[in-house]
Amino acid sequence: MQDIEIDWEDCPDVERIPGKVSGQPIVVGTRILAQGVVDNADDYTPEEIATEIFPGLGVDRARRIVEYARRHTKGLNV
Repeated sequence: MQDIEIDWEDCPDVERIPGKVSGQPIVVGTRILAQGVVDNADDYTPEEIATEIFPGLGVDRARRIVEYARRHTKGLNV
């Protein structure tokens, strides 16, 4: 799901904070880019994303972010 614009506005697991990671969408309470989680979803399971790529993210949270992205991709029905 790389290079696809995602509308994160209503995702409870993602926030934007001006000045934090340049205001990009990040996982709540972290500096992990939401897009980084999604970019890995084609090659890794949520379990692998949460334990190997972003330790501490949590499997449920990784799964919710990927599912949200699939449902809220602008201009594309994934």
